[in-house]
Amino acid sequence: MTTKPAAAAARATVYGYPRQGQHRELKKAIEGYWKGRVTADALRATAAELRRTNWNQLAEAGIDEVPTGDFSYYDHVLDTTVMVGAIPERHRDAVAADALDGFFAMARGTQAVAPLEMTKWFDTNYHYLVPELGPDTEFAADSTKQVAELNEARALGLTARPVLVGPVTYLLLAKPAPGVAADFEPLTLLDRLLPVYAQILADLRAAGAEWVQLDEPALVQDRSPAELNAAARAYRDLGGLTDRPKLLVASYFDRLGDALPVLAKAPVEGLALDFTEAAAANLDALAAVGGLPGKRLVAGVVNGRNIWVNDLGRSLATLGTLLGLADRVDVAASCSLLHVPLDASAERDIEPQIVRWLAFARQKSAEIVTLAKGLTHGTGAVAAELAANRADLASRAASPLTRDPAVRERAAAVTDADTRRSQPYAERTVAQRAHLRLPPLPTTTIGSFPQTSELRGARAELRAGRIDTAGYEERIKAEIQEVISFQEKTGIDVLVHGEPERNDMVQYFAEQLVGYLATQHGWVQSYGTRYVRPPILAGDISRPEPMTVRWTTYAQSLTDRPVKGMLTGPVTMLAWSFVRDDQPLGDTARQVALALRDEVNDLEAAGTSVIQVDEPALRETLPLRAADRGAYLAWATEAFRVSTAGVRPDTQIHTHMCYAEFGDIVQAIDDLDADVISLEAARSHMQVARELAAHGYPREAGPGVYDIHSPRVPSVEEAVVLLRTGLEAIPAERLWVNPDCGLKTRGWSETRASLENLVGAARVVRGELSAS
Repeated sequence: MTTKPAAAAARATVYGYPRQGQHRELKKAIEGYWKGRVTADALRATAAELRRTNWNQLAEAGIDEVPTGDFSYYDHVLDTTVMVGAIPERHRDAVAADALDGFFAMARGTQAVAPLEMTKWFDTNYHYLVPELGPDTEFAADSTKQVAELNEARALGLTARPVLVGPVTYLLLAKPAPGVAADFEPLTLLDRLLPVYAQILADLRAAGAEWVQLDEPALVQDRSPAELNAAARAYRDLGGLTDRPKLLVASYFDRLGDALPVLAKAPVEGLALDFTEAAAANLDALAAVGGLPGKRLVAGVVNGRNIWVNDLGRSLATLGTLLGLADRVDVAASCSLLHVPLDASAERDIEPQIVRWLAFARQKSAEIVTLAKGLTHGTGAVAAELAANRADLASRAASPLTRDPAVRERAAAVTDADTRRSQPYAERTVAQRAHLRLPPLPTTTIGSFPQTSELRGARAELRAGRIDTAGYEERIKAEIQEVISFQEKTGIDVLVHGEPERNDMVQYFAEQLVGYLATQHGWVQSYGTRYVRPPILAGDISRPEPMTVRWTTYAQSLTDRPVKGMLTGPVTMLAWSFVRDDQPLGDTARQVALALRDEVNDLEAAGTSVIQVDEPALRETLPLRAADRGAYLAWATEAFRVSTAGVRPDTQIHTHMCYAEFGDIVQAIDDLDADVISLEAARSHMQVARELAAHGYPREAGPGVYDIHSPRVPSVEEAVVLLRTGLEAIPAERLWVNPDCGLKTRGWSETRASLENLVGAARVVRGELSAS
């Protein structure tokens, strides 16, 4: 088909861009600052150079309007907390003394002060710092950062659009501050917050902003009439201001549903909507409300969350349909490009033809520009790009990498019996207690121990050929020996081998499974300075040989205490990868589950009595709309059970989840049929323990008592308080004692002290139980 030219030239834009730099310069500068090796001025200079580089890359690609304000030293929601003056009481002195150090104290905590709680940004693997608000919260505008970054972009001669978290989403993401009643609703502060946004908008207009984007992704979730009325009121008031820029209200990650007519009627100049597969219903819904006459529509037709090349012909057809529904149509990715790596062309170890299937942030920017050009001038203006795109799509579809008949036959043959343990939990637990002979409140860790510079150096030396495989493995053995010895001396009951051979909990397995691709430079921010390289799940999945048995059995040979086998579960393998988009996710999950089932069975055969299959992403991948959740949870929990159901009754299956809201998936946690679950709980003050109790969760659980995402060492007394709180919800015979998460990102000194205190707390509470 031939797309007619648009009535007005379509602009190409994005909502945000990867922050880290080509070589993770931001991570290195921030961590250098924390260690005292980089000055504050040097850190600010690095950040400014990265912003300039990002904007120039976008402009050179042909992006007409660059975003500002999306850059952060740690998290854009924390930036919003600073912008609106919602600094928690315990951090105010630190922020007043030094804004930068106070900012990092809110993010990471100090030995004296706890950080803000951290959780997942909607259904992504990005973590944000949760605002803490209460009825006494007073807001105050601080537009310094937003105005400064706008000025930087304008000084480069660029058209820039500041991007802010919108007021409704900010309040819906917030939680009651410590000491505030649990039923306090932060959204009741909206009328107090709107004047602050009004001031910030006025400041940005004075600095030269023509448009400001207000992100409201919370409105793609199920919202009550009261919440929708709050959104209507917010944009009625902000839209009614006279001293403001034009307003573009943005949503992404899913369809807007009932919020669409609310925003369509609001007195704002534009809406930005997601039109990718997850939010395809926005197209019909927009037509049903009569479109956006007189307004700007920014159409997110390029997937900002996955890395496959766009089907340009299909996207142009969507854009052509949208031309009749708004005053002007511009082109964007579906969300910020923060969620994808920077540049696929840097991947030298992936076959060049396969690289052509991939689109990272720089390639997505080029796709957006091509689509804007095609929308403006017609498909003839981009004929060469469309032809190349069709060839790349056909190459991927025909590749033998994507289909393995044996894998598909095995997956199709799975029966209900393959998803069920041979005995119910009540019978299994008797066999497991007799076999393992653990004390009350057994202690364990989640799996990983610190990845030291020596370990990372050894892997680099192996890759560079400076040491051979035998030399590398001797270093791994030495590290395992040290980890086992430390755990025995500390008094931990169920040990782990520490995972010194692993680079990442998903990547390590992906590199050993057929059907996955690994990147060398595909870094994506998870939180703060923590970056991961999600592997690419490109084809049918199989396991050629055991992946973990050797090192687990070696660790077990060093001790009489049980050593857990450690695996990453099928849902997390999907969620923390860039997953194929050419078949249903449930089909892919079953393939991964069968590969993991083979590994679980091999571990058991080798003598491993405790096996942990981590599923930290089960909650984060939960669809944002309730109507979509049943189907997801059905295949997700089945995949876990396929992985674990083949073991004997006396083999204890653990799972682990962290940094998410668990209350609405407790039934799914139950449906996993794991014998023990460990969960993040330290920052949320054992909230998950109360949620499990309210559900009547019948199995064993370890709500975390040590927040590993902060460098502070919790005292014995702090852990004792958390354990006592946990015992109010979970009986002693079913309560485990463990950290929130793995210890890979921590240093050895803080790890030793924290785990010694954790074990000390367990001993104190055991004593209290014996005395009672």
